[in-house]
Amino acid sequence: MDISILNGHLIDPANGINQVMDIHISQDRIKAIGDPGQDFKPERVIDAKGRYIFPGIVDLCARLREPGEEHKATILSETRAAASAGITSLICPPDTLPVIETPGMVHMIQDRANAAGYSDIYPLGALTSGLKGEKLTDMATLQDAGCVGVSNALEPVENSLLMRRAMQYASTYDIPVFLASWDPWLQGNGVVHEGFISTLLGLPAIPEAAETVGVARDIALVETTGASAHILLISCEKSVSRLREARQRKLPITGSVAVHNLLCTESDIGEFNTFFKVIPPLRTMQDQEGLIQGLAGGDISVICSDHQPHSLDSKLAPFSEAATGIAGLDTLLTLAWSLARNGRLKAETVIAALTENPAQIAGLECGNLAVGKPADLLVFDEGVSWTLDNTTMMSRGRNSPWFGHELTGKVLLTIKGGKIVWEP
Repeated sequence: MDISILNGHLIDPANGINQVMDIHISQDRIKAIGDPGQDFKPERVIDAKGRYIFPGIVDLCARLREPGEEHKATILSETRAAASAGITSLICPPDTLPVIETPGMVHMIQDRANAAGYSDIYPLGALTSGLKGEKLTDMATLQDAGCVGVSNALEPVENSLLMRRAMQYASTYDIPVFLASWDPWLQGNGVVHEGFISTLLGLPAIPEAAETVGVARDIALVETTGASAHILLISCEKSVSRLREARQRKLPITGSVAVHNLLCTESDIGEFNTFFKVIPPLRTMQDQEGLIQGLAGGDISVICSDHQPHSLDSKLAPFSEAATGIAGLDTLLTLAWSLARNGRLKAETVIAALTENPAQIAGLECGNLAVGKPADLLVFDEGVSWTLDNTTMMSRGRNSPWFGHELTGKVLLTIKGGKIVWEP
């Protein structure tokens, strides 16, 4: 379908656009920004006056639970949720059941995503066999099958020599390595940040050193191997400082933060509120401010959902035993945009962290609205108030701390590959 979207406020950081402009789509590509020419006859014209137009969101860390845990969620349910939130591309960690370590698994996931037709899925291949941290996988074969990088998900690679060899292998084939950088010995069985709340509630704690030690090791290995690395889910200010130093040394390393770590702190746990149980944990207000400043300064380049859908029952256990994670697809843009609306970050910084930057890290063509690029985009109304509840939440996960709360800002239209995939 040929589509014209008129009078919308277009923000496309990749091309330096932040103004009211028309955008035109022909088939699956961006036809023109501004005047499309007299020969262009759109089949549908959409008036976006008073609304924003952004590139389709690229979520760099989202678990969809299929294959292996379809009782929690499926590729169909979660890509539909993604489309409803303006997310057109999802990077899926390899900790599915079975693990993503064969071309067959990669093809199956992509085939199911294509059949669903809502959002594209780009898997990460397993760094080590079974994510056990003992033996390297055939990373080059996984890359050829369609993986945009390799990762050991949340499982530690304790052997630093093995991690060095993994980075050397990845560097040889120019394969990005996605890292969850923390020291498993320091992290132990902790469930909250080591501080006032852990002491008050008597819960096993995770010191910030667990992350900073892991980040320091991985930066050192990047420096010695030349591998291109992305550190997922940065949670504390000192990690941002280490990333800043690595960036100043021109090392090929980037970092991301989960949106909930930008908006919540350890205090939100209150009296054992398991909806705020996440790994890495929510930390202090100082850490939160450090993360926001890291985004503002470019030391952190990506905001992701860290989407982990669970049933409501899984959050009703005692805090240490409750499931970890937040179902975050439905609220990713709404929550991230609140940082722009309240002036804590520039609008261009927020949108770049959701679109252009993650697309570049994953080596994707999307994430911007240049003429000739894939027509992946969304229309967003920052003034719409809505309540996250059973009627509005598209994900099958119900483990969101914002469930039942009124939020501001809503996606009204999502287009992927020139096709309207969401319009309430």
